[in-house]
Amino acid sequence: MKNLKIIFSILFTFFFNASFAQISLVYNPEQGPATHAVSQFRSALLNEGQHLVTFRELNQTEKPSIILVDKENIPPSLPSQLHAGDFGDIKPEGYAHKWTADGETLLILSTDPVGAQYGLLDVSEYFQTHKTFKTLPAKLVNAGFEYRVVKFNLPWSPYRTSEAMDVHTHVSRDLQFWERFLDMMVENRLNVLSLWNNHPFPFMIRSANFPKATPFDDREMAEWQVFWKSLFRMAKHRGIQTFIVNWNIVVSPEFAEAYGAKEYNDLSDQVKQYTKESVTQLINEYEDLTGIGVTLADWMGNFDAVEMTPQKREDWIEETFVAGMKEADRSVKFLHRSVLAGDPIAMRELLDRAELKDPALVEIKFNWSHGHSTPKLAITHDYHSGELDERFWNPMPENYRIQWMVRNEDFFILRWGQPDFIREHIRLNNKEFVNGYFIGSEGYIPAVDYSHKPSAVKTWQYAFEKQWLFYKVWGRLLYQPNTPDAIFSAAFDSRYGNQIGENLLAAYILASNMPLRLASFHRSTWDYTLYSEGFIEAEPSSKTEWFDRSSPFISIDEFINHETLDPDMLSIPVYVEGFLGKKPFPKESITPLALADSSEKESKKALGLIASLYPRADAYS
Repeated sequence: MKNLKIIFSILFTFFFNASFAQISLVYNPEQGPATHAVSQFRSALLNEGQHLVTFRELNQTEKPSIILVDKENIPPSLPSQLHAGDFGDIKPEGYAHKWTADGETLLILSTDPVGAQYGLLDVSEYFQTHKTFKTLPAKLVNAGFEYRVVKFNLPWSPYRTSEAMDVHTHVSRDLQFWERFLDMMVENRLNVLSLWNNHPFPFMIRSANFPKATPFDDREMAEWQVFWKSLFRMAKHRGIQTFIVNWNIVVSPEFAEAYGAKEYNDLSDQVKQYTKESVTQLINEYEDLTGIGVTLADWMGNFDAVEMTPQKREDWIEETFVAGMKEADRSVKFLHRSVLAGDPIAMRELLDRAELKDPALVEIKFNWSHGHSTPKLAITHDYHSGELDERFWNPMPENYRIQWMVRNEDFFILRWGQPDFIREHIRLNNKEFVNGYFIGSEGYIPAVDYSHKPSAVKTWQYAFEKQWLFYKVWGRLLYQPNTPDAIFSAAFDSRYGNQIGENLLAAYILASNMPLRLASFHRSTWDYTLYSEGFIEAEPSSKTEWFDRSSPFISIDEFINHETLDPDMLSIPVYVEGFLGKKPFPKESITPLALADSSEKESKKALGLIASLYPRADAYS
């Protein structure tokens, strides 16, 4: 019986290798990101009946199909194929494709494992479209932005409490969900996962001096720690950085009860001590965590009798977060949010004293909570007296760079994807002081898709999978701004069949212009002041939520008597005054009539494109 098993195994191996074309690849399996890309490439090859074999070292007797070449670890037999300048232009997370002189072996050159990963993913993507990689052209690709960040709000200790948050609690602790989410990020070249909630510490550590701050017993805390460590390890394996970000000043309800503190805005010495020690302990216990972030508004004196100046807010951060980071066993990156209560001078002085190893990240909301509007910078969260506070970037910062936060509070249920908007955004706002973008929402978690009932047409499990194009256009264009539309139309073809991607992408682009136009024409600020896909707004002069109003929909009067966000758009009253000759406006301005006309034309064109994709009725006769 044992001999039969051996014979069967030999025969199976023979027929398997005979029926599958074989591709050989040389790489270092100790590099996690490269290993992840190899797994993806193997799957792509199998789908086309080809088999991938891998080697750690270069075999002198055979010519491999592909070699991942690390600048610091070049195989001994390769120097004759390489030149001194081959690595000179490759930047972090970049790569180059180069064929050997005989055209038999593709070299993927990189200076780090993430670049190697992206280089092989590029080969895999090319193969899926062309069914071969032998025609892949030589090229150099570098990251357009250093930080390509997903903002993900957590459902525990959430910034906003609601059923729409609670529904995600179980899925957001499921590592299978995170595996798919992280894979999506890698595919789309998104390299930072930032996780946000009010107060993260009780879910991650048991404070040495304030053990009652967490509501969990030892078993429950151990389960939480396994979750976090696994998540951070999974991200690191894929070359994704992780940040924990919180709001201030907050403690857990359990801390407040056990130690006689206020849950919000407690400036006592014991809360300072607890926060500082928690920062240190968090960094020490989670070795794969990349960075920590903090905001300086919300509950730092905003709603208390205590007057908290911008300087006092920065002082509190220095005495807690910065001090805690300095006492940790290792250095981590620091994210300092820029918001309403901030002052750029106080922030700059704090970062000077912090003496960080890496330049800090300073996130600024682009057009406040409605980044999906006009690509022209009109307002930020630091908007004071009708003017942008340019002191955040002028003079040029030395120890930090700015990342634009393009918040999405405008479309959660419908799909969106407009690559031209992102290209124009990058063209207008890629300044010397900018090194990244954040994308994400405050009121929406892309986990459970609670907007759809199970049905045969639902081909996705999680919300982010339904909105795959949103992440793809943002991620790919932030990594490589000259990424052509052909990449996105090919992604449609791979999902829905050949020869439909071009028209379907064109329809998406036209339809995706609609929420952008509304948010550009109907100026709004914080989260609930405008919800484009629902044609809903809250009163801009109050904190009234849209669901507390007698009618949440934007009325005709509200639509007429409202400022525009895009400086080139004319509001209805301004246009009427100009039309009547009372107050002329620039000829290049976008009038309400022109906006309505272009919207109607594009809507009809989008519907026509969609109609052309349906099977002909006579096919069923």
